[in-house]
Amino acid sequence: MAVAVRGGRGGGSALRNFFSYRIFVSAMFTLLFLATLSVLFSSHHDSTIGNAYLHRSLVSINSDPLKTRLDLIHKQANDHIALVNAYTAYARKLKLEIAKQLKMFEDLAQNFSDLQSKQNYRSNLFDTDGPLDDDSLKQFEKEVKDKVKFARLLIADSKESYDNQLKIQKLKDTIFAVNELFVKAKKNGAFASSIAAKSTPKSLHCLAMRLMEERISHPEKYRDEDPEPEYEDPTLYHYAIFSDNVIAVSVVVNSVIKNAEEPWKHVFHVVTDRMNLAAMKVWFKMRPIQQAHIEIKSVEDFTFLTSSYVPVLKQLESAKLQNFYFQNSAENATQDVNNMKFKNPKYLSMLNHLRFYLPEMYPTLHRILFLDDDVVVQKDLTALWTIDLDGKVNGAVETCFGSFHRYSQYLNFSHPLVREKFNPKACAWAFGMNIFDLDAWRREKCTEQYHYWQNLNEDRTLWKLGTLPAGLMTFFSKTKSLDKSWHVLGLGFNPSVSMDEIHKAAVIHYNGDMKPWLDIALNQYKELWTKYIDSEMEFVQMCNFGV
Repeated sequence: MAVAVRGGRGGGSALRNFFSYRIFVSAMFTLLFLATLSVLFSSHHDSTIGNAYLHRSLVSINSDPLKTRLDLIHKQANDHIALVNAYTAYARKLKLEIAKQLKMFEDLAQNFSDLQSKQNYRSNLFDTDGPLDDDSLKQFEKEVKDKVKFARLLIADSKESYDNQLKIQKLKDTIFAVNELFVKAKKNGAFASSIAAKSTPKSLHCLAMRLMEERISHPEKYRDEDPEPEYEDPTLYHYAIFSDNVIAVSVVVNSVIKNAEEPWKHVFHVVTDRMNLAAMKVWFKMRPIQQAHIEIKSVEDFTFLTSSYVPVLKQLESAKLQNFYFQNSAENATQDVNNMKFKNPKYLSMLNHLRFYLPEMYPTLHRILFLDDDVVVQKDLTALWTIDLDGKVNGAVETCFGSFHRYSQYLNFSHPLVREKFNPKACAWAFGMNIFDLDAWRREKCTEQYHYWQNLNEDRTLWKLGTLPAGLMTFFSKTKSLDKSWHVLGLGFNPSVSMDEIHKAAVIHYNGDMKPWLDIALNQYKELWTKYIDSEMEFVQMCNFGV
């Protein structure tokens, strides 16, 4: 029994030691906490208040029930002072353009300090060793809470300026939204531009109708005449122009003749479609080009151009190809802006592919200069007929620079046959002003080569479409590079072509959608084209070409 009693006393002593240790640890943590508050408090306002408050807290911590409440309010105020000061310092470090916010942060920190320095609060809450005044505490709490609320609102409104992750995310969201709008606008713009480029302007339609009306009203004036012997004279300078645009052809012919030193030696072979043949003939009958010779024919006049011989005509009979070009064109056009231009049916127009049949169309000629209908000639071109092509078939200006306009951009080099036959880094050249050696063409059998590649591309796996890729393949290693001053391109899409470069050029080319006869033409280049329009022609004036 005695042993039990001793054991019980020993256990009680251990229990008392345990509780004493607990009390001691709690007291130490309390002192450490209050000391920390005092340091924070003293860094922003008068140290006397902090010392007095610490002294009062240590002496009277258990004597007044309002003290704990004041401690919490005081801590909340100091925490927000520290937070506001941290944002202020960070803003200065970043040198942000937010002077108004900096001033508000500084004023707010000062207001917190001034609030605790008020005489009423000092005497009733901080400097007294007696009981705290309940009314003063309530008023102090209300003011602190109001300022805390304002501080939180200010920090929330300003957080975006300091939170890098938030700024980055908002920037990403903005970029994504703007990009979506840009892609949509680009598609709509490209579609509208494509429609404008493909459409026949009212002025062009008017001109064609007026010319047809003239032909019908005065048939005796426009009877077909016998071919001139100059059409087959290989000693003269021959041009090939294939187009259904009357005004464009007239500009090309006028610009050549006005800059030619011997205009009587120039022969123009104009080929159009059946619909525009009469209008084209009436124009050059009403406005003959002095001294020059002009032969006008339609595609149908060349009877060898049949679907059994011409791959393009055969492909046009394909229901699949017709569906690709002529059905749901409006819907398909907005699906892929980059490929939308390849949906243009003009790329399978026979007028576009006639250039591959020049030796058969003009069997007596040795050389011929091919010109697109969207070019303007600014100098005498006769030197082109004397250029040594080194046995090559085609003389053309190369268009590559750096990695741009290489064969890889026009042909599908994932196709094994293309990869085997061509160099992806080979330099591309321009179709639109090309001097062709027809004898070399016949010797190299280039038309057969064109047929071979065009037949293989019926499913559009070798190239997207158009005549340039077919030409690059047909005349690969058979093209002589000409000096770039002979042919300057880009006036139909590039507003940055140098005017010095343009004025030095023998031929300028409005390749692209912004043709000079359209309302969407680039204004800075339009006058170079319009000055060759026959503005005295009555139908041009009636159809309001704006010249």
